[in-house]
Amino acid sequence: MNNNHKKRIAYFCMEYGLDPKLPLYAGGLGILAGDFLKTAYDLDFPIIGIGLLWWQDYTKQLIGEDGYPYDTYPVYDFSFLEDTGRKVFVQIGDENVECSIYKTNQFQNNDLYLLDTGKPDSKYGWITDKLYAGNDYNRVAQEMVLGIGGIRALRELEIEVDKYHFNEGHASFAGLELIKEKMMNYGLSFEESLEKTRREIVFTTHTPVSAGNEAHNLNLLMEIGANNGLNHNELKRIGGDPFNMTAACLRMSLIANGVSQLHGETARKMWSHYDNIPEIIAITNGIHQKTWQSAEINNAYENNLDLWEAHLNEKRKMVDYVEQKTGTRLDPEKLIIGFARRAAPYKRSELIFRDTQKIDQLLHSRNVQLLFSGKAHPNDHYGKDIVAALVKMDKKYKDNVVFLENYDMEIARHLIQGVDVWLNNPKRPMEASGTSGMKAAMNGILNLSVLDGWVAEGPEHTVNGWILDMVFSSLEEKLTEDEKDLQALYKILYEEVIPIYYEDRERWKNMMRASIAMAEKQFTAERMLNEYYQLMYDKGKDDKSNIIRDGVMMQREKNKLTVIIE
Repeated sequence: MNNNHKKRIAYFCMEYGLDPKLPLYAGGLGILAGDFLKTAYDLDFPIIGIGLLWWQDYTKQLIGEDGYPYDTYPVYDFSFLEDTGRKVFVQIGDENVECSIYKTNQFQNNDLYLLDTGKPDSKYGWITDKLYAGNDYNRVAQEMVLGIGGIRALRELEIEVDKYHFNEGHASFAGLELIKEKMMNYGLSFEESLEKTRREIVFTTHTPVSAGNEAHNLNLLMEIGANNGLNHNELKRIGGDPFNMTAACLRMSLIANGVSQLHGETARKMWSHYDNIPEIIAITNGIHQKTWQSAEINNAYENNLDLWEAHLNEKRKMVDYVEQKTGTRLDPEKLIIGFARRAAPYKRSELIFRDTQKIDQLLHSRNVQLLFSGKAHPNDHYGKDIVAALVKMDKKYKDNVVFLENYDMEIARHLIQGVDVWLNNPKRPMEASGTSGMKAAMNGILNLSVLDGWVAEGPEHTVNGWILDMVFSSLEEKLTEDEKDLQALYKILYEEVIPIYYEDRERWKNMMRASIAMAEKQFTAERMLNEYYQLMYDKGKDDKSNIIRDGVMMQREKNKLTVIIE
């Protein structure tokens, strides 16, 4: 397949999750970026990635003897990466920082170029030592290398680009570099350069709450040189005061998107009071099927073989893995519920434990086992408290509750292929999309979830999973959201999940098959990339965008889809 006619895309992201051997990710954003480049490789789409080489990753987070998480930072061996021999320079404060350019495409991915300012013990190693680490000055320096250095790397490598895709606001300084190029090379005014730059950039936002969107003091940006030659007023014109990285990306973009249909609605409301904001559409995230779906599950599904036996084989592998990691052996014949997320309060990983009487009854029956993993930001004490609370439950309900430390791609793959049920109960509407549930569904794991993010588009209650919101009508209106969700969770567990698992295996297998069918049809990264081309990359200044959904050509204009009659 030759796709040379397609737009050439430079994809900017702060983190990438391609393989456990290359730990350059903190969570879902990086895993999505890795899946993006792998799918581009599969489809032969002209997309390359731009990122940073994090010598010490995000954190290797272990559990101390006191049950509390602590962070370690080994320096990884990245000698397997290709050194392009090319360098660019970025002026950071008074220093002209040299950035080496590395490249990798060895994980069946399109080319990923990684900028590096040196190992941690070198002069500028503080910039690319740890992902999302340090104070505001460090953070801005990192984002300058990604954005300004990333554009300069493309020029140094003589890579031609039609569109620049900024995945989250971290890349906003790349837009300032594009504006500066036009002002210096063509003598254009700031306004003219901004307008032309808008035609080149598309932007994806992932953060559904205003407080989660990064902002920096304008004086700091001027001091460190992030303004990149623009004056105070021009910088304010783009990002406001303080300089909001998401707002800046929106104002420099032709079009933007949220990462699920619900998140698209949330993003439009959230940014509606800002001026000069482009159309914000929705392109729901998807996952790289070959990375996350078990080959045995895929074979059983495609050839109509015994799906339960294939699942049980994966479950036994997971049980062996958990025993190797923790010393605790779960029972593969008993129901195992999995929960693995970044440790953040809104994800409510400990919700199931809040009713002590019910959790005691549930676990002492020995019919249910709970398997958790998660990792908190090194500076997030609330997140670490959540991890510590889960570790405490592990110790209290030994043999029935297990917590796996240092959540990463390897742990994720075992869990989303081996558990029976995937639990997802964030506070609405704070889960922009969520992809772990998609990965689980692709393996026939049944989602037990609230209606948020991607879940509003796929899982159907009692068909291929269970939705807590569907039992709200029978609950008291005076209850809080947490109380309703907790009651709904136990109601579904006792009335649906446990009886079907132990007493109606045929129905369970039918639900597994329906789960896989739903995931393969709607939530692949292949579908996602095709929609990025149809709706964003191929969009001109005033274009209407066409998209094919379920074999029907539809036209998108002003956030509405209309069937095209041919």
